[in-house]
Amino acid sequence: MPVSTQNDLLRRDRVRLGASPASKAAAIEEAAQLLIASGCVEPGYAQSMLRREAVANTFLGHGVVIPHGMGEDRHMVRRDGIAVVQVPGGVEWGTGQMAWLIVAIAARGDAHIAILRRLTALMQDGEKLAALAVAEDVDEIVAALAGEAPRAAPAAPEADLAHRFDFVVDYPAGLHARPATAWVEAVRQSGLRVQVRHGDEVADGRNLVALLQLGLRAGDRVVVSAEGDDAAAGLARLRARMDSLTAQEVADAAKAAARGTDATRGWTPPGPLAAIEGIGASPGIAIGRLHVVAGGAVEIADVPVSLAEGGARLEAALAATRQQLAALVDDTARRLGAADAAIFRAQAELLNDGDLITLTCQLMVEGHGPAWAWNQAIERMAASLSALGNPVLAGRAADLRDVGRRVLALLDPSAVPGSLRDLPAAPCIVVAEELSPSDTAGLDLTLVVGLATAQGGPTSHTAILARTLGLPALVAGGGALLAAASGQMAILDGAAGRLYLDPPEPAIASAIAWREAMRARQAEAAQQRGAPAVTRDGHRIEIAANVNRPDQVRTALEAGGEGVGLMRTEFLFLERGATPDEDEQEAVYRAMIAALEGRPLIIRALDIGGDKQVAHLGLPREENPFLGVRGARLLLRRTDLLEPQLRAIYRAAMAGGDVSVMFPMVTSASEIVRLRAACERIRAELGAPVLPVGIMIEVPAAAVAADRLAAQCDFLSIGTNDLTQYALAIDRQNPELAAEADSLHPAVLRLIAQTVAGAAKHGRWVGVCGGIAGDPFGAALLAGLGVNELSMTPRDIAAVKARLRDSRFDELRALAARALDAATADEVRALDAGAQR
Repeated sequence: MPVSTQNDLLRRDRVRLGASPASKAAAIEEAAQLLIASGCVEPGYAQSMLRREAVANTFLGHGVVIPHGMGEDRHMVRRDGIAVVQVPGGVEWGTGQMAWLIVAIAARGDAHIAILRRLTALMQDGEKLAALAVAEDVDEIVAALAGEAPRAAPAAPEADLAHRFDFVVDYPAGLHARPATAWVEAVRQSGLRVQVRHGDEVADGRNLVALLQLGLRAGDRVVVSAEGDDAAAGLARLRARMDSLTAQEVADAAKAAARGTDATRGWTPPGPLAAIEGIGASPGIAIGRLHVVAGGAVEIADVPVSLAEGGARLEAALAATRQQLAALVDDTARRLGAADAAIFRAQAELLNDGDLITLTCQLMVEGHGPAWAWNQAIERMAASLSALGNPVLAGRAADLRDVGRRVLALLDPSAVPGSLRDLPAAPCIVVAEELSPSDTAGLDLTLVVGLATAQGGPTSHTAILARTLGLPALVAGGGALLAAASGQMAILDGAAGRLYLDPPEPAIASAIAWREAMRARQAEAAQQRGAPAVTRDGHRIEIAANVNRPDQVRTALEAGGEGVGLMRTEFLFLERGATPDEDEQEAVYRAMIAALEGRPLIIRALDIGGDKQVAHLGLPREENPFLGVRGARLLLRRTDLLEPQLRAIYRAAMAGGDVSVMFPMVTSASEIVRLRAACERIRAELGAPVLPVGIMIEVPAAAVAADRLAAQCDFLSIGTNDLTQYALAIDRQNPELAAEADSLHPAVLRLIAQTVAGAAKHGRWVGVCGGIAGDPFGAALLAGLGVNELSMTPRDIAAVKARLRDSRFDELRALAARALDAATADEVRALDAGAQR
């Protein structure tokens, strides 16, 4: 049966199978004749298509081309239409370009976007495209290109939906980016085609922007429906996931309300002061000179390139941005917590929006450059979110622009301003029209003491991050804020939402006194965090922090860290678009050593592979990167990565400090021997001091052979996250199984016990730098198993220290012994309740 399509854009009589044109021009002429014959275009349109090819090659990639006419020839289009010429034998389109599907476009407006969207999705499926190139049924091609209705189509009557459920949004802030991201992940995991209907509007459940554009508020009712063989079971799992988010959303709203209550208790000036009024976003007093970030639109050059080149550049920029965001998610989760990291997970999901990619491609098809086209697509979609009248979703428009700027910076670095990189040397209050979440998360807190923005709201992701960072902030200060001059002295009251410009000395003195009184109370609380983790019977466990950059050290030390147990150097590579050279790395390591002021620092060599991929390293694609060339395996194969890093570390250590080197993902003694030989050779060449060399225990083989490995190194550090997934054969990134990847599983604990016993034979100490170290109960078990050092996210230090100080070591050993005898992770966790009684 023929497949009908909206507006008859693609009809069966406009598809020609088995064509064999002699040349590119002949192929275009053949496609144009199909459009002419069906009355879509005037006869001269073929020449317009040929002229377009002379201006910009329309090869889209993957054997697909989309010839179309010049913009000034739109008058030749009588009605919108698509024609397809299938060339099973292929026709050369350009140097090294072979086309099998010619999809010719005649369009006066944007009615063809639905097919472009479908085509963009098809290009991600090489097997499907290959099948279409030799298909013998016209309907197969028509269905593939036009079989999915546009997202904005009216909802089907509810009575016609075989598999569906009703859901009332009970999230206090409505469906904003973080819960919407969880919906999208659950839908994609199900493999079903899911639609979410609200009134007359419908959204694809796999599309984050589409869900956000529904503008769902608390109390709104939606109908969720699915198609597929396992639709009923899949919908049940999706409903459970949607319901499971309610408790966290309610808790987050309660925390926000509590912060709002606290915000009323700010500083009281000693007398009347003129102030710029805004909305308090993060409480506290900041005193310093203003640093006004230049605003205004940035001119983006429109430089057309061939579609093949533009598509390749866009694809590379998207891949690199996803990599940057993965690093930012990981970094933020370790520094600030999973809730704040979810901000950037949601941003990463925005990059998967099919409509965003399709609109960019359409603009490139019309002859625009990739950077200009991308920016236009971002601005159009951000404007649609802002226009919904929902302040929460307006904040998500800022997220879309934020992630858009990341991609734009890779497409055209000159289009992104960099004034935040030029901060003054003295503490300052940053003033801007708006700050992005990634700008906020990356601020140097040794220089920035407060934030004030002209736009934004207290629920924006920037405000949330400012509160987590403890950075006083106000938002919605308006135009008066931007009129302030850089260098002016100011007092920012983040609780009251006021910025006082050029305050007199008595006001500054009063603000300083209030701030110092607050700091004194905080210092009293910090004394407990700073005290060592010594059990009631005198056993001490070293507590260190996992950090990535020197500017994070202060936070770690203030939280009670006694050093850095894991410096994750891959972030030097993940957060930039090029490999840092030896001098750049040395400067970072020296800064880290200086910030620690003699405290221990363990620098882990580059740990790339698995879930951490770096596009600019040119590593080959692996079917299963978690079982491939990663960690030590990669370093031993890529001496161009290993040796500059080792030289940088040893050069930095020549300035002093308590520095150790640690290698990731070691599986055999022979690897340690080769790595130590490289260390010694470089150390001798430089005349550098001898540094302790340790290894990560991340695979069961290394834990079982710990006694052999310990003979070749100075210490062992257990990465429980990887050890757990390898021991239990569970990908911890799989949302269906992630909850079962429990590091408290008895099998994992037994591997840790084996590691400790093996190290003890050679007098080596053992640390743990995985997630379990930051769990107070997990830390208690690790101490009982004989682990000497625990390294964790700074925010977890206070609770871990308190738990250990409140314990006896003999009790912890007995607790650990019972855990090793347990049968399941649940049984192990049940021991916590008994230990607390």
